[in-house]
Parts: sequence; C-alpha cells; structure tokens
Amino acid sequence: MVHPCLTCGACCAHFRVSFYWAESEPFGSSHRVPAGMTQKISPFLSCMKGTNHPHAPRCVALSGEVGRQVACDIYENRPSACRNFEASFERGEENPRCADARNKKGLPPLKPQDWEPLKR
Repeated sequence: MVHPCLTCGACCAHFRVSFYWAESEPFGSSHRVPAGMTQKISPFLSCMKGTNHPHAPRCVALSGEVGRQVACDIYENRPSACRNFEASFERGEENPRCADARNKKGLPPLKPQDWEPLKR
C-alpha cells in the first residue's frame, strides 16, 4: 500500500508554505530548507517558491502529478509548516485543511479506512 500523501500532493499545490526565515540554509539547524527554493515574504518569514501565487500555488519542491503520484524533492529538509501538516486521519483525526486542499484539486477527502492497509 502506498502512503496516501504520495498519491495526493494537494496541500503542496494549494497553500502558501510559510515559515520562519532561519529555517533555511545557512541559518537553520539539521533540517535546512535550501535557500534557493525560498522566497522572502517579510522580515521574519519566508515561503517555499511557487506557493506565494494566489491563483495557482505549487511548491517548487513538489515533483509529479497532483492526485496521481507525487514526491517532495527535499522531504528530509522540508520546513516546519510541512512537518506539522497532517493528512486527515493519519493520526485518527480529520484535518479540515487537508480535506479542503483535496477538494480544490478534485480529490475525495481521506477517510480512516485509507490508513488501514498501512497499519498492518
């Protein structure tokens, strides 16, 4: 069974992924977002390039086709906004933001049973 997020990617193509500027290299700790993939949005915040577009955001680190097969090219170095975002029912609770992103991309909301094969 493939992790549901690897066939989705809706959150990476729906939200602005903003985070504290020091998470990017050369300032961050062990999980540094590549500075070339970021855009400054305020004195304290950066965002992933591509996600600051109001009509068609898409993270520069997202590869693949949303709703089919996707991957994060910097998964180990992704920002806290991505690390803290949970897919609906991944840990037992619905995330309305996940459902909204999936809906905007024409994907059905995740259900608890979508995670059952991964628990075996």
